[in-house]
Amino acid sequence: MASIGAILKHPEDVPALLKMKFAAAHASKQIPLDPDLAFCYTMLQKVSRSFAFVIQQLGLELRNAVCVFYLVLRGLDTVEDDMSIPVDTKLPILTNFHQHIYDPSWHFSCGVNDYKELMDQFHHVSTAFLALGKRYQEGIEEITKRMGAGMAKFIRQEVESVEDYDEYCHYVAGLVGLGLSRLFRAACLEDLAPDFLSNSMGLFLQKTNIIRDYLEDINEIPKSRMFWPHEIWSKYVPNLEDLKEEECSKEAVQCLNEMITNALKHANDCLKYMAALKNPAIFRFCAIPQIMALATLEICYNNLQVFRRVVKIRRGLTAKIMDRTKSMADVYEAFFDFSGSLASKVPKDDPNATVTLKYIDEIQRTCNASGLMAKRRSFTIDSKKGHEAFLAICVLLLAIVLAILTFKL
Repeated sequence: MASIGAILKHPEDVPALLKMKFAAAHASKQIPLDPDLAFCYTMLQKVSRSFAFVIQQLGLELRNAVCVFYLVLRGLDTVEDDMSIPVDTKLPILTNFHQHIYDPSWHFSCGVNDYKELMDQFHHVSTAFLALGKRYQEGIEEITKRMGAGMAKFIRQEVESVEDYDEYCHYVAGLVGLGLSRLFRAACLEDLAPDFLSNSMGLFLQKTNIIRDYLEDINEIPKSRMFWPHEIWSKYVPNLEDLKEEECSKEAVQCLNEMITNALKHANDCLKYMAALKNPAIFRFCAIPQIMALATLEICYNNLQVFRRVVKIRRGLTAKIMDRTKSMADVYEAFFDFSGSLASKVPKDDPNATVTLKYIDEIQRTCNASGLMAKRRSFTIDSKKGHEAFLAICVLLLAIVLAILTFKL
C-alpha cells in the first residue's frame, strides 16, 4: 500500500490501491500444487512483483509458459549482471544457456538474495520448462540462444554508438518481445506480429529501465555496468559518472532529456502492436507495462533527481494504470495524457526540444486519429472522484470505529 503522505496528496488513488491490494493477495494464493511450478510462481513474485501481477491476466497454459520464459531469461540476466564472475567463465555460460535449460541437474551459483536462490535451485525452472508443450519449448530455446549470444558480445565491447545501444537493447529486451509474440501464436491466441513491432515493445521498456536506473547501476559494487551510449553522454560530460556531480547538473538534465527522447521514438510502434492484439488477456498483459513505461519517462524527464535517487512513479498511479487499462481506448488516453504532460516540461532551450516535441506530436496524432477518445477521461487528473471516494472510505472507517467503541461501552 502507498504511504499515508502519498494518499493524502493523491486521495483519488485510494480505490485503485485497494483493488490492487486485493488482486495481489488473490494472486499470491494462486500458487500451483506442482512443486516446480510452485517454485516458479513464488520466485516470480520475489524477483518481479509487477510482472507477477500482470501475468495473472493470462490463461493457465500460456501463463505457465510465460512464467517459465521470464525466469529462464532472468537466470540468463543474473549471470550477465554478476560482475564478480570472471569473463572467461561467464562467456560459455551465456552462449550455452539455451542448452542448460534442458538439463535439470545443471545449476550455477551466482547473483545475490532472491536471484541467488533462483540460480541455486534452477532445476525447478528446467523441470517446469521440460513440462511445457514442444511449441513453447522451441520458442523459449530460440530466444534464449539469441539473447545469450548477444549478451556475450556486449560483455566484450562497450556501448559506444546509438546503433550499439539499439543492438544491445534488442538482445536483452527486443528479443523478449519477439519471444512473447511467438508464445502468443503458439497458444493459438494471436497472429504473429511483425518483428520490428515486437522489438520496439521490448526496447521501449528496456530503455526506460536503463534511464531510470542510472544511479543504481553506476553505483553497483564491485563494478558498474552502464549502457548509456557514449555517443550521447559524451556530448555533455567527459565521463559518464560525472552526470551525478552537482557541478554538472545542467549537462546531466540535458543528457537525460536526450536519452528519453531516444526512447520516445519507439512509442508509436508500441501503439501499433497493441492495437492489433485480439485477446483481451494478452492485451492487458502487454498494455499495462507500456503505459507504466511512458509514465516513468514523464516523471523522469527534465528531472535532476534521476541522478540523486531512483525515481519511480507513485504506487497509487501504478494501481490506477492496472485498474483502468482494459481497452485500446484506455491506452490511447494514457499515452495522450502522459505524453502531453511530458511536452509541458520541455524547456525551450533544451538541445533536443524540437525532436522531443516531434515524437510527442506523433504520439498525440496517433491517439487522436484512433477515434477512440471522444469520451476521454484523464489518467493523470481525477481528483474530484478520488476525493469523494477517499471521503467515503474515511466515513466508513469512522463508523466502524464508533460502532466498536459503542459496543465496548
